[in-house]
Amino acid sequence: MTDLNEKLKTISKSPGVYLFKDKNKKVIYVGKARILRNRVRSYFQSSKIGDAKTQRLISKIIDFETIVTDSEMEALILEANMIKEYKPRYNVNLKDDKSFPYIRVTYEKFPRIFPTRKIKKDGSKYFGPYTDVSTMRELLKVAKRIFPIRTCNLDLTEKNITAGKFKVCLNYHITKCMGPCEGLINEKEYSEIVKYVIDFINGRDNTVVEELQNKMDRLSHNYQFEKAAAVRDQIKSIKDFIYRQKVITPESIDRDLFVAYAEDDDACAVIFKIREGRIVGRQHYFMTGVEGETLDRIIGHLLIRYYQHADFIPGEIYLPLRLEENENIEKWFFERLNSKVKISCPQRGEKAKLMRMAFQNAKLLLQELKLQRFKDKDFIPHSLKALQRDLRLSRPPKRIEAFDISNIQGTDPTASLVTFINGQANKNEYRHFKIRTKSTPDDFAMMNEVIERRYSRQLKENQTLPDLIMVDGGKGQLSAALKVLEKLNIKEQPIIGLAKRLDEVFVPGASDAQNIPRTSSGLRLLQRIRDESHRFAVEYHRKLRSKRSTHSELDEIIGIGESRKKKLIHHFGSLKKLKAASLEEIKGVKGIPESLAERIWKKFGE
Repeated sequence: MTDLNEKLKTISKSPGVYLFKDKNKKVIYVGKARILRNRVRSYFQSSKIGDAKTQRLISKIIDFETIVTDSEMEALILEANMIKEYKPRYNVNLKDDKSFPYIRVTYEKFPRIFPTRKIKKDGSKYFGPYTDVSTMRELLKVAKRIFPIRTCNLDLTEKNITAGKFKVCLNYHITKCMGPCEGLINEKEYSEIVKYVIDFINGRDNTVVEELQNKMDRLSHNYQFEKAAAVRDQIKSIKDFIYRQKVITPESIDRDLFVAYAEDDDACAVIFKIREGRIVGRQHYFMTGVEGETLDRIIGHLLIRYYQHADFIPGEIYLPLRLEENENIEKWFFERLNSKVKISCPQRGEKAKLMRMAFQNAKLLLQELKLQRFKDKDFIPHSLKALQRDLRLSRPPKRIEAFDISNIQGTDPTASLVTFINGQANKNEYRHFKIRTKSTPDDFAMMNEVIERRYSRQLKENQTLPDLIMVDGGKGQLSAALKVLEKLNIKEQPIIGLAKRLDEVFVPGASDAQNIPRTSSGLRLLQRIRDESHRFAVEYHRKLRSKRSTHSELDEIIGIGESRKKKLIHHFGSLKKLKAASLEEIKGVKGIPESLAERIWKKFGE
């Protein structure tokens, strides 16, 4: 730490990027700062240490490096590039970033168009990335059907074409290509087709239709009716394609919508591409390493990555919240485009409604991803890994059993047991307990009884004990449970107490509550289990109390079971009316013998 302290003194006050490294000199975190010295030093000031993720990061830092930039905006872009290059463990990272395909329009005399997963700095234009491959393929298929752009790999240089090295293929004869290989179309005419393709891929269909309409009119005016008819067919194909797309706004404006939904250590970002008032595409990205990150940081991180290689950037971008880096991002857009990109956060109306729709998409996509994971028997949710870390357990607590006591002034005391497997409630293994030994409100004694009943039976039946036992309460309830486990000779069983008031977690052998960050997904899982256990206990207690208050007096009469109770209540409408009934009225109830009617009348007539 001495070397680090010396190094901290020499950090520049300029804006820039910092790289934290571990003992293997591997970059584990990349960040940016307006003032490098202040930001980097803050990590090593105990009063400013934040969540669990930051604490883990700091414990791994052996060295760091800083790169000074001229402005915050440059730092923002450099940070994005460094994260993409190093993929640091503690940064937000896009999943499978390299696998997303692009549409490439090559930089050649007669460009080609095809899908690719590699970006080359050779002047080619790239569109994407496309997270939905089927959408990209459909777009390419339609573009190639409408526009006669070549698909061959021939080296169409001026020299090769003039020398007559190539012959037209079948595509020329079926009007799917204009035959540039034989010089049947010049570079200017072919470039016009390429421009239409690029506008079409970017969703600017109305622009393409308008230009083709003008072209068709010119051809007709010059009596080139066959060529005009071919253009007419192109217009019809584009209009058919447009008709299938959803119109969401009467404004013929290009805009992108960015939203993100985060849960535990994962996030899903969804981008809706709106071109000329229509949704022309939806893309989504899964990210990892987001625990402890704000939505601001998650969206800001993706925004830069997404537009760095984009060939087209719309004039408006909608976000769910204003970003801390809003001003720097807008400056960056202006430098790239030499025109302003408006970033706004719609709060009401149709635009806000569309943002909510995009958010629902992001949430559903992340839930689908998690569902797929849960199908893998070896999958361990992040919340369980966090719990293992926070409680210093030897293994992730795949099976957790939680207990809760419910009683009001000692009446109808009950307990509940809920079971969570792999972070999910398993309601088939929920259990209720009627307290037998105590009728006074002694939570410790009740917890003793329930723990003993549960685990003495588990031992008797040779069943596997849970990875973690959780009792509702603080040190007192935990101590009571530990005494029972000791009595049953159950040793080294992980067990904790979770106090309601401050959500404090107590473990055996520690006098104070554990220091678990409020943002930990492990703590959130414990809270969810505790709340479910309490709900289940209260629900059962309420049911017993209701049953007792409604039927307790009838239960005291010999000869009345469930069937006769139902007949009496159904006949009179309520217990109160039964109590007020005469002997003759009670005798009149079908299925009630005369002797029983007399006992009922005497009971309520006392």
